[in-house]
Amino acid sequence: MNLKQLEAFVCVAEGKSFSAAAKKLYLTQPTVSAHISSLEKELGVRLFVRTTKDVELSSEGELLYDNARRMLQLEKNILRDFTQKDSKAANKIIVGASTVPGQYILPQILSLFSRTYPGNQLELREADSMEVVRMVQDGQVEIGFTGTTGSDPTCVFEPFYHDRLVIITPNNDKYRQYEKSGFPIEQFYEERWIVREEGSGTRKEAERYLQDMGVDLNRLEIVATISNQETIKKSVEAAMGISIISGAAVDDYVEQGSLLRFPLGAEEVYRKLYMVWSKNHKPGKAARLFIRFVRELYAYL
Repeated sequence: MNLKQLEAFVCVAEGKSFSAAAKKLYLTQPTVSAHISSLEKELGVRLFVRTTKDVELSSEGELLYDNARRMLQLEKNILRDFTQKDSKAANKIIVGASTVPGQYILPQILSLFSRTYPGNQLELREADSMEVVRMVQDGQVEIGFTGTTGSDPTCVFEPFYHDRLVIITPNNDKYRQYEKSGFPIEQFYEERWIVREEGSGTRKEAERYLQDMGVDLNRLEIVATISNQETIKKSVEAAMGISIISGAAVDDYVEQGSLLRFPLGAEEVYRKLYMVWSKNHKPGKAARLFIRFVRELYAYL
């Protein structure tokens, strides 16, 4: 068994196609097939079940898959730590972030870090919270910043920031009447709501708090699901509906008088934002420095 065979196996498993794996690895399809055949012969099992449309992992293939991915990632870690010490790539930090930390928290952190440690290069990839966790699990990014946690025991979720969840409404007479008394829960069922997409940490945490407050989510009238925070703010401003959003994302519109902002409950509601990294994909030296920098920057948590 060798790493080339395992690499071919993982590529076929993920692409469900021998031809796609060959293209990705810059090999011929017969070469990929030979790698898989040799692996199956050595292990004494069938790794794939071929159907009319594609190829699927057999039960034995599923058993091999996770271990094979870990071995390939270990190879990458070794090469990164020992063959790139003097190259720019050694100081490159790949960060994944969901919308709120990516657009409203990280820009300041990245700026401070780059000025403090100018020899490092940063790459930021944005997605929703669940996708960021998946990128961390797959080793596509070294560190993730999300609005919620996951259940994967191989991932470390460390809180670094307290983010306030708020209700935003158009700035008109209907809603200005609540500025002193607060936004009443019973009014929730009379409103049209704009919500974030399913994988959003903001949506997940908002729904959890609403349920804790006794709000029946099935009774809320949802008129739109929108992933972009700026589009949500503009839609609320245009009186399409109201929304629950990160307090960090709405300061500008409130200061301009375009929107009104209310606490989600009787008291302010905060959720934690998290740094996340994988135990299986060890962050590099520069990434570990970045984690320590963020810890020290928000040491009050």
